Amino acid sequence: MTPAKLFATWFDAVVFDLGRQMRWTFLPPLMVYFAAGFSGLTMIVGTFFVKEYLDLSAAFLAGLAFWAGLPWALKMPLGHLVDIVWRWKWLLVYLGAGLIGLSVFIMYLLLTQTEMMTAIMPMSAWYITSYLLAPSGLVIQDAVADAMSVEAVPRFDEAGRAIPPEQSRAMHTTMQTLGRFALISGTVAVAMLNIYMFSGIEALDAEAKRATYATIYLTALLIPLVSVSGVVLAAVQKYRLRLGLLTRGLSAAEANTLFERPDEKTTPNPWYFIGGAGFVALSLTIGLSNIAFGQEMIFAGSMLIVLLLMRQLLSVLDPAQARALIGTAIIIFIFRATPRVGDGYTWFSIDVLGFDQQFLSVLSLIASVLTLVGMMILRPLIANHTIVFIIVILTVAGAVLSLPNIGLYYGIQDVTAPLTGGVVDARFIAIMDTALESPLGQIAMIPMLAWIARNAPGNLKATFFAVMASFTNLALSASSLFTRYLNEILVITREVTDPASGQITTPADYTDLGILLILVTLITVGLPLLAVYAVQNSRLRSRD
Repeated sequence: MTPAKLFATWFDAVVFDLGRQMRWTFLPPLMVYFAAGFSGLTMIVGTFFVKEYLDLSAAFLAGLAFWAGLPWALKMPLGHLVDIVWRWKWLLVYLGAGLIGLSVFIMYLLLTQTEMMTAIMPMSAWYITSYLLAPSGLVIQDAVADAMSVEAVPRFDEAGRAIPPEQSRAMHTTMQTLGRFALISGTVAVAMLNIYMFSGIEALDAEAKRATYATIYLTALLIPLVSVSGVVLAAVQKYRLRLGLLTRGLSAAEANTLFERPDEKTTPNPWYFIGGAGFVALSLTIGLSNIAFGQEMIFAGSMLIVLLLMRQLLSVLDPAQARALIGTAIIIFIFRATPRVGDGYTWFSIDVLGFDQQFLSVLSLIASVLTLVGMMILRPLIANHTIVFIIVILTVAGAVLSLPNIGLYYGIQDVTAPLTGGVVDARFIAIMDTALESPLGQIAMIPMLAWIARNAPGNLKATFFAVMASFTNLALSASSLFTRYLNEILVITREVTDPASGQITTPADYTDLGILLILVTLITVGLPLLAVYAVQNSRLRSRD
């Protein structure tokens, strides 16, 4: 076979085959996932809003990220609620859309009606409120989208015959892959909009910049509209498919059997709601008391609740499946719990490297587009290798790809730029690093999501998704805690100027950033590899 034919065969298997597996019923959950990705529209403008209007430290922002991650632990009772109210789950999407819309609208008013808003609460309090409302709405919608992604994979063909298990397995894998595609596609749309809206912003005065920021927040009101549209489309599809079955001669009861899962009724398990209520009570009691080590206490309590609820789920699996799921979950947890550098490097890239809003948007676009391409190219790798193998590859690759950021801090661009006639400067290195690193972040979750979709009991699909997602998302809260600790030990500060007097109230200090970058890299490599070694040499060994 010629190289051209080999390439054509490979391209057909990697790209066209994914398109052939796409089904019309996949679109509604994909729209909800797209809205989740599109919610990142305000990320860059939020970074500059904090930098220009609020005097919040990197450690405080890392702590705020911890609080923003906690609503995702509520996927446990939410997922179980979705299973219970299966026919009415679309109402939860409307609730989530309302919270997201309120979060965005607060920021819009904060920029356009500043005096009115600050007369009620300080600007920082409004920002924190908006910051916490958004993930609360997103987690509600995500719990429903997971359930919709299971429902989107048909169990019967157009004639009412049961679809074979192997074909069903392939469709579940495709659905979860496309779900990640939709999520990243939302970030692509975000990056393109940001590039357009931030065009020429460096030449604008403060008021013009504020107007641009307000326009972006106003545009972000499209986020809840997209997710609600997905629910409406799902209802239309179900109506048309049911009508088609009735036309072919099926009775109303037979048609309902195919769509409403009467054979998979969920018996409410109060422990999921008790656990959720305990989580809320724990978070509010400790959070509002301002007690020392409050975040650590909330994290430990939340982990205990999640582990107890995971035990409820594992009881419905056979022992081998349960052990494999525990081992896989531990590895993914530690992989996601490793610390990040924090906002200090972003400030450094803005202040020292000269990266402006538009260039950061370009980096975001490159990352999003190449993530889509990478997921498509690496799909056979995901399908043909174990989750553990993928985690090891991602860990090693992440370590290698952290080196350019370390090099930029220590001035490698000052060496490469003169040698290449100015081509390989700081922006070139940042673009190449982003291009190589971007596909890695979303890949690890696809095999686990597909495993849950295939193996969870039919009446507990959303519950399985929710509890496992709560466990792995708590890893992100652990990551935020570790990030805060490192930022409290190695303090990074940006220059803060008093808007009234123009005096510098906090000088910029990036002295410890290099040590922080190196330390984070070592931890990010060492912990996941140690976890893989320990789990794979125990009874929890994962082979899936």
